[in-house]
Amino acid sequence: MRALRALVAWVAVCCTVAGGCAAASPASGAVAPAETRAGTRWVPPPGATWQWQLTGPIDTGVDADVFDIDGVESSAETVAALHRAGRKVVCYVDVGAAEEFRPDHAAFPDAVQGNSGGFAGERLLDVRRIEVLAPIMAARFDMCRDKGFDAVEADLVDGYARDSGFPLTAADQLTYNRMLADLAHERGLSIGLKNDLDQVADLVDHFDFAINEQCFQYQECHLLAPFVHAGKAVFTAEYELDPADFCPDARSAGFSSIRKRPTLDAWRHPC
Repeated sequence: MRALRALVAWVAVCCTVAGGCAAASPASGAVAPAETRAGTRWVPPPGATWQWQLTGPIDTGVDADVFDIDGVESSAETVAALHRAGRKVVCYVDVGAAEEFRPDHAAFPDAVQGNSGGFAGERLLDVRRIEVLAPIMAARFDMCRDKGFDAVEADLVDGYARDSGFPLTAADQLTYNRMLADLAHERGLSIGLKNDLDQVADLVDHFDFAINEQCFQYQECHLLAPFVHAGKAVFTAEYELDPADFCPDARSAGFSSIRKRPTLDAWRHPC
């Protein structure tokens, strides 16, 4: 299940803020924190706390190390305020679907737009068309960088496993996802692998952290272990399970886990 995304326009405001390294320690048994191997790029270590809010006014008072917020709705001023409070900030971007409510929708030729992604006005992309999609995604990542974000949450990076309308293969998806990682890193941004559990082993070296929905509910969390073993954070959210039913396992695995409402407003119950 993919969380509700805010239907708002893309805007660009310049306010670049330099990133740094998180100070939390990796979980027991993990290697040295990945940020020590990634130069100046921020890589969150296991155990970093997080808040995921894509709808409503951002509650900057939430006690979390990392805020994952909508790249469109959130201004450079909000990002800067979170930085002043010592937070790192992740920019939510949809990279796997064309959405008719986005101002850059005209940049997507109809030929690269396939079946519905499950939300009104949204069509899954033909990720084989790198030459078409790379410039569009580069512009969106530029927006994240120029607003001062530290990282990108690239949503919908598993189109090959969906009914996209295109004969996408796992190899096509790996090529596209690695391209996204390169685009982010070229801009000094880290990038999280969103869901796409079957490709974790092939992508853990290219992505800087993982974000997952409902892996405890569907008993898939073991597939995310390579990120923790690499000294990289795994941020998970559950929508239906009681925290008492998943938090002990989350803490044992070294995950950063929370209970959220599917609307992804400010409410959260951290483990």
